[in-house]
Amino acid sequence: MRHNPALRDGHQIRLIEGGQQYFETLVAALDQAHSHVLLETYIFDVHGAAATVAAALERAALRGVRVWLVVDGVGTPQLPEVWRMRFAQAGVDWRVYAPLGTLGLLIPSRWRRLHRKLCVVDGHTAFCGGINILDDWYDPHHGHLAQPRLDFAVVAQGELVGHIQNSMTQLWWRLQGAQHARERKLAQSLRSFQSAGLPVAWKQSLPLPNGSAPPSRAALLLRDNVLHRSQIERAYLKAIGLARHQVLIANAYFLPGRRLRQALVHAARRGVRVRLLLQGRYEYFMQYHAARPVYGTLMAAGVEIYEYNASFLHAKVAVVDPDHERPWATVGSSNLDPLSLLLAREANVVVADRLFAQQLHQRLNQVIDAQSTRISATLSQRHWHQRWRDRLAFGLMRLALFLTGHRY
Repeated sequence: MRHNPALRDGHQIRLIEGGQQYFETLVAALDQAHSHVLLETYIFDVHGAAATVAAALERAALRGVRVWLVVDGVGTPQLPEVWRMRFAQAGVDWRVYAPLGTLGLLIPSRWRRLHRKLCVVDGHTAFCGGINILDDWYDPHHGHLAQPRLDFAVVAQGELVGHIQNSMTQLWWRLQGAQHARERKLAQSLRSFQSAGLPVAWKQSLPLPNGSAPPSRAALLLRDNVLHRSQIERAYLKAIGLARHQVLIANAYFLPGRRLRQALVHAARRGVRVRLLLQGRYEYFMQYHAARPVYGTLMAAGVEIYEYNASFLHAKVAVVDPDHERPWATVGSSNLDPLSLLLAREANVVVADRLFAQQLHQRLNQVIDAQSTRISATLSQRHWHQRWRDRLAFGLMRLALFLTGHRY
């Protein structure tokens, strides 16, 4: 287990909201790439605006840029045939993380997914957040949406870009080594596992797209199943524990474990205003229903819970004390649920900067005021069949964790 990385000065961090802005910024960076592009995403879908990212990767590879793409075997079991052909012809090198195989998710070890959304361009610019390569107005399970999905990311320059690139290259070479091992190319497999990856060039200090902001203190937080098992959770616990005025968390799939629940309850009881912005629309049975049994305990302590109703909430962000002496904010891929905190590969950027924290805080306040509904204490008075579904989902979640050998 490793301690959380220290926040370091000198970063340029800019907040991005929504897929449209993310794709425009990402494509602009990809079109300026000269050396290499690394991209990881859970979902790589080429409907609508997301196709612009696929086309930008293709253009980069055609002009000689080394392009590595990793997608998750559950989020993206396979790319469309036309794009497989185009990537092959252009020279885009792509891998599927943990393909499901015949038995699929019936094997608990396969619940460990690649949930990170990361990109590094030429070693000097990085993207991190919760936004998949997926059109904001389209959902693979629900079709076209009336309103865009709500999500956030950051584009960054500074020392953390090197950390992001190192993590991505290490994963790439492990995937390469595993593939060679399956093909019984043992010498190539060994070389892949020993490879140091691409050189880190973050010190070039190039300007961010569309201008830059004052330097910020920032750090990269990772979660995996080897060296960084609880880095993101510990960062949340520390920030909530140090909060003196406000905690505002927006989370798509919210089912905190005992320590996080206690931290939120203790913060509210010592006078901190604690607000949660959570998913209000039904998306998945487990995520929707399993969260509700914990609402009562939190609300009894004074935690305010709001549900976002305009569209699907996919954000994984938080802000603590944005107007005071210790501002703290995080934007990333990690939900506060057992899938993210115990099983998946995740990545968050933490920013200790007042202007950044205030910007994110202001936007979340606007969403709460205009597009959300506060949950009342009468939640337990809902119809019995709704409460039965809640208890069933919560029980199934606990059973699933038992099968993976985790306590939460």
